[in-house]
Amino acid sequence: MLTWLVVLLLCAPGHASLPLVINTWAFRDAAAAAWRALQAGGGVLDAVEIGCARCEAEQCDGSVGFGGSPDETGETTLDAMIMNGNTMEVGAVADLRKVKNAIGVARAVMERTDHTLLVGESATAFAESMGFIPEDLTTNKSMNIFTQWLKGNCQPNYRKNVIPDPSKYCGPYKPTATPEPSRRPRLTNIHSHDTIGMIAVGEDGQVAAGTSTNGANHKVPGRVGDSPIAGAGAYADRSAGGAAATGDGDIMMRFLPSYLAVELMRAGADPSTACAMAISRIKRHYPQFFGAVICANTTGHYGAACNKRPGFSRFHYMVSDSHTDPPLLKSVDCF
Repeated sequence: MLTWLVVLLLCAPGHASLPLVINTWAFRDAAAAAWRALQAGGGVLDAVEIGCARCEAEQCDGSVGFGGSPDETGETTLDAMIMNGNTMEVGAVADLRKVKNAIGVARAVMERTDHTLLVGESATAFAESMGFIPEDLTTNKSMNIFTQWLKGNCQPNYRKNVIPDPSKYCGPYKPTATPEPSRRPRLTNIHSHDTIGMIAVGEDGQVAAGTSTNGANHKVPGRVGDSPIAGAGAYADRSAGGAAATGDGDIMMRFLPSYLAVELMRAGADPSTACAMAISRIKRHYPQFFGAVICANTTGHYGAACNKRPGFSRFHYMVSDSHTDPPLLKSVDCF
């Protein structure tokens, strides 16, 4: 009981007038772009797409868009998702190559196909057929990250139960005879797998949510995290609200934290409590995981929660409404 009292004190809910935009991290330009889209008469889907696209174009902190988080081959690939909480339609792309505007392609998947998720080279081919221009996603910065990683014997990396020893050597790797439980800690760089997650709520309670990321730094090629998975990276339902997650996607996607948070709001929990309960569900199994969740309901209440761990004790996020111009930077203590 005392633990939950502490959680509730740390995660005090906020309230804004509708319409509302809320997004992960201190990505101020993305928040401002989304808010301007609403003010110009755009819908909540437009706001989410335009806000996330701004982050992709500006690369935000390097964890979103081109030129960041190269995989084991040095290539940057992108994941994105957008969800219409009014119709429950979802469009997503994963392992997208050679196209910078991943959130735009995700929306095209939703609006131009009956599918939900397209991946890899086929997603790129679809994007090109829809008029998106293929471009090189590699930059001098991402190539330098990759080169330094190779010089450091490919450390850190995500391999296990392979030979040669992945904690000391580069590949190519082959499987060991018998897999064993991993005894090494998970990668601890909290900047190796961030995401922009965004929720927009309209004046009449319409809601949309979306994500965009370039995934985990030094990931195994083909890896897809939580960002493009509905209910994991983000979720929206007009009857309750929206949520979005950021952090260690390989862990977080196993618990569908965004879906859980929205369902908790539907059951009557305020957004801050819903976020905290979604974090707690993961924390019981992975006490040291890195992650945070933002939540907003259809009445304009919002909140966030995060898991406290070394180097990460406070989470920042942006809020935009008619009383916060420019967008307001908010924060929450992790627990």
